[in-house]
Amino acid sequence: MFSSKFLPFPSNPSLPLSPSPHTHLFNPSLLPQNPLPSPNIPFKSVRLLQPKPVLSSPSGDQSNPASAPASLPKNQSSETQETQEAQEAISEFLQQSGVSAADSDLISSNSPRYLAMLVDGVKELDELSLWDSWKSEGKESVAGDVGFKKKVFYMAKEKGDNGKVAFLESVGLSLSSAMNVARYLSAETLPCLIHRVKCMKEMLFCGSNDGGLIGKNARRMMMFLSITIDEEVQQTLSFFEKIEARRGGLETLGSNNASFQYLIESFPRLLLLSVESHMKPMVEFLENIGVPRERMINVILLFPPIIFCNIEVIKRRVLAFKEVAAMDKDVGKVLVKYPWILSTSIQDNYKVVLSFFNLEKVPTVSVHRAIKSWPHLLGCSTSKLKLMVEQFDELGVRNKKLGLVIAKSPQLLLRKPRELLQVISYLEHLGLDNEAIGRIIGRCPEIFATSIEKTLKRKIEFLTGIGVLRAHLPRVIKKYPELLVSDVDRTLLPRMTYLMTLGLTGKDIAFMVRRFSPLLGYSIEEVLRPKVEFLVNTMERPITDVVDYPRYFSYSLEKKIKPRFWVLRGRNVECSLKDMLGKNDEEFAVEYLAADSMHVPLPLLINKK
Repeated sequence: MFSSKFLPFPSNPSLPLSPSPHTHLFNPSLLPQNPLPSPNIPFKSVRLLQPKPVLSSPSGDQSNPASAPASLPKNQSSETQETQEAQEAISEFLQQSGVSAADSDLISSNSPRYLAMLVDGVKELDELSLWDSWKSEGKESVAGDVGFKKKVFYMAKEKGDNGKVAFLESVGLSLSSAMNVARYLSAETLPCLIHRVKCMKEMLFCGSNDGGLIGKNARRMMMFLSITIDEEVQQTLSFFEKIEARRGGLETLGSNNASFQYLIESFPRLLLLSVESHMKPMVEFLENIGVPRERMINVILLFPPIIFCNIEVIKRRVLAFKEVAAMDKDVGKVLVKYPWILSTSIQDNYKVVLSFFNLEKVPTVSVHRAIKSWPHLLGCSTSKLKLMVEQFDELGVRNKKLGLVIAKSPQLLLRKPRELLQVISYLEHLGLDNEAIGRIIGRCPEIFATSIEKTLKRKIEFLTGIGVLRAHLPRVIKKYPELLVSDVDRTLLPRMTYLMTLGLTGKDIAFMVRRFSPLLGYSIEEVLRPKVEFLVNTMERPITDVVDYPRYFSYSLEKKIKPRFWVLRGRNVECSLKDMLGKNDEEFAVEYLAADSMHVPLPLLINKK
């Protein structure tokens, strides 16, 4: 870190654009806000200056005492002047390489470690009085009385990287990494490199930081990987390991500046790819199959080797998953979730997984739905899948029923058998037998993928807290197991509160839930409120009628409640909600309609009324 007493560089200085042919090759907004110094490269402290005012703003009279900065101590002023001259020397050197003046100033202003290295080299030769004997290979000697700025220029020239190190540091690489990558790019010209980086960032890094979601998915992909992997996946795992070893770990993977740095350091040949003949066609193809431009970085960061594949190879690999995704755009959605589907090892395992479930007589369409929803399944070995399938079989969940379960909650296949057994044991403790548990897993399999402590116990505590006796819990859960995965704060409590505002007591609601457990699963605005208003305002019944018959809320207002009410009112018939709604059409007709109307279907009869 630089001392706080030093003058800092602006994080994004405003520079006028040069009319040079290379003016627009480098975008200042792509520069990192705070280039990180490498802790392994010692250097003498050098104060960093803003670019000369003439570069950033032609207005303003620098001779005006009112606008001049406060005078600096002589020693500090001398160092400041040296640093400014060093920046100018680097900028001039870069311009000789064909870089625009604006881009050159930005690079020299955002490569502090490179600048410090040159300044230290110049001072060392000064201290040892070696300038007279120091010669550039094949070039004239540099006299000791040459000015400091000229010496920095010669030092930059002598490094032999043609400014690439400075540029790479300016886009986020540490000095040591920049030097390593620059050697790899020795045949590239700096203007072309700048253009390539700009295009690459625009194509691949156009989305905002994702808050760590890419890193979380990387962990999940590694966690569920249990098959023999190919070289491409191995390279990706090595990439993840390098990032995990750094400060912030994999959570920094979605950070734009850091991600670009990591990619270039691990895959420097990325900067050798042709923008026009390789990068653009690949990005366009991925967009065409449903990968949004802002999610392109997910695919690249979670599977970097894919960017080096021939476009025809990628097309063939995508074609293998046409059956999984009914439409081309769905392939893109799967690819964003799990880019490894384009690796050869995952593609091979896909065939093995299909064969395994075929032997288990699980419909292929269900397997494809499971993969589409949770493609991480394809990284799991069939030996692990078999362990979970055997647990389901003990509950009577097999064949088509197993297909329905994995289509709804495919993540269950990736759990450990003991985790499933713990949930089963907990439900048995509540009073449910294996047959009931088997029916529950078929209806609401997501229950078995939840946490006992954070989810299931909290729902049970809620139910007992509102007055549902523990002895009644098995009946409540069997009738509406979805209660166990309903959000207490956003779903259950608001419905409970609404019913109490109608004048119902907690005891009334507990009684209603015991008799009709789906009650608290209904939407207030779409179901509860309209039916309550019709009950009270039109039918002129007390709200307490729903306590005796909470199933009232399960019937369609337009198709059943209103038609039957108007038929009964037209005949001056009064009856309970249960008698009005609990009968089927034939029973209702026999009970309440004239005998001569019995041959007419009830819906037609109601329409006539």
